[in-house]
Amino acid sequence: MGFEVAFLKDFAKRLTYYKTLGDNTFAQLAEEDFFFTASPHSNSIAIIVQHLHGNMLSRFTNFLTEDGEKAWRNRDTEFEITYTSKQAVLKAWEEGWQCVFSTIASLTAEDLTKTVYIRSEPLLVYDALLRQLAHYPHHVGQILFIGKMIKDANWQPLSIAKGSSQQYNQQLGHKA
Repeated sequence: MGFEVAFLKDFAKRLTYYKTLGDNTFAQLAEEDFFFTASPHSNSIAIIVQHLHGNMLSRFTNFLTEDGEKAWRNRDTEFEITYTSKQAVLKAWEEGWQCVFSTIASLTAEDLTKTVYIRSEPLLVYDALLRQLAHYPHHVGQILFIGKMIKDANWQPLSIAKGSSQQYNQQLGHKA
């Protein structure tokens, strides 16, 4: 397996990890939790998902042949809540990720050095992918943070719990 194929495989693996963090956060939340905002100037989980959905569809629809900022996308409206249920949020979440993963699965090693555009800025495909690998985990982190704030002491950790690093390393057979 060449480096390029390994890159695409590892890229999909990393994105899958972040999607799973979001999925596992959503599983802990009640319907109303998706619409909680800490202040009038902050975003709810529903708003963040709405933005991710718009970004994912725009960036990954016709990825190799059209600018990643589609004319049909209205980014500003992504920050005005339109979802009214947890089910609607989860549907958009899944649809966005499906678009991303389908496109990634269609890419070849040769595609990585092709040029694509985002807002008319030329980027090599691998750089455009790295750009999204920075963007999506940023928002997933926001989702997790909001989930942790809401659940407080009832939050079920999605990674190594506070104060458990040594125990975790021992389980892996790692000596610190």
